[in-house]
Amino acid sequence: MLADKAMLTKILTYHVSPSRLSPDMLAGTQKSLQGAPLNVTGSGQDFTVNGNAKVLCGNVHTANATVYIIDTVLMPPTS
Repeated sequence: MLADKAMLTKILTYHVSPSRLSPDMLAGTQKSLQGAPLNVTGSGQDFTVNGNAKVLCGNVHTANATVYIIDTVLMPPTS
């Protein structure tokens, strides 16, 4: 994957939402920076992304983002 910069860029930008999302805004369909949707289910401190990536911890504020750490690499849809 490291040799395919276009694919690597798609994968990395699929992990980013252009919005700063608080936990009460997280559930639902979120648009990724890559353009494809992310489906987030759950509430409180129990969230899952696209049915299989568990949010391990989150709502970590940085200078320009709110970070949620997941346990799986998300692959953008192909098409």
